[in-house]
This record gives sequence, structure tokens and C-alpha cells, in this order.
Amino acid sequence: MTDTSAPGNPNSPEGTNGDTPSAPVMRVLGQYVKDLSFENPGHSPVQSQPNIDLGIDVGAKPHADGNGLFEVSLKLSAKAMADDKVMFITELDYAGLFQLQNISQDQLEPMLLIECPRLLFPFARRIIAEITREGGFPPLLIDPVDFVALYQAQVRRAAASNPPTQQ
Repeated sequence: MTDTSAPGNPNSPEGTNGDTPSAPVMRVLGQYVKDLSFENPGHSPVQSQPNIDLGIDVGAKPHADGNGLFEVSLKLSAKAMADDKVMFITELDYAGLFQLQNISQDQLEPMLLIECPRLLFPFARRIIAEITREGGFPPLLIDPVDFVALYQAQVRRAAASNPPTQQ
């Protein structure tokens, strides 16, 4: 006896057997550097360990083409100071173009502000390490980031600044 059913397309959003047409789908369509700067105001030997002020910001907006396309931007900034002197300042705006399908409205924001930057971060981290190394400093290796905690802090700040109104 032969089986005449054809297997599903493993690359389709429905999965391998086509029985779940509403399975969530996230595709990375592209990644790119939107802006990168490195400033070395005066490279001089420093006797003490530098203090590094690190900033991380995540943003997302719908892409002009629509169709579930979103641009997610991961902004990293670092300022190294030692002996009250600025050693370097670097800023990176790294973005990705994501296509999201079959994502519920309540899951859209967490997907854009947690999962998408989590995918972008290793690439942005590598760029920061390389640019600081090429600037004459040891590579700045940024520790892994907890994007869930960043998102939760952002939600708390938004709730605190916009308290619900009582009727």
C-alpha cells in the first residue's frame, strides 16, 4: 500500500503538514547599519581602568511598504572615561527589517521590542567591538542584554507617566 499524500512545504508558514495556517511567523529580511560614529578625542595612555557608560535603546516602527513589515532599531552608545578624560565615544544605530505574520495584537509589541532586538544584538555587539579595536583600544565586549527586563522597565515607565483615569 502506498501513501499518496504529499508532504507539506517545510518553508511555508503553515509548517510541515499544513494543518496550522495561523502559526506565527517572523522573518528577518535584512540587517543594516543606519548610523555609526566613533570619536577619539585624544588617545593618551591611562593608568587606571576606564569607566564605561553604556546606553541601550530599542525602537520599532511599521515599514512604509506595510505587509507586516517593521523596522526595528537597536541603538548602542558607549562612553569610556579614565582620569576625568574621555577616551572614546561610540554610537551605533543598527536596524533590521522584519516581517511578522499571524501575530496577535497583544503579542506584537513584545515581539518587536524583545525578540527582534535579541536577534540583532550579536551583530551590533560585534560592530562595537571591532570599531573600538580599530580605534586603538581593546575591543569593547558588551555583556548579553536582558531585553525582557528592558521591555518591562519601559512598560512600567509608560504606565507611571500615564496613569489610568478613573470614571
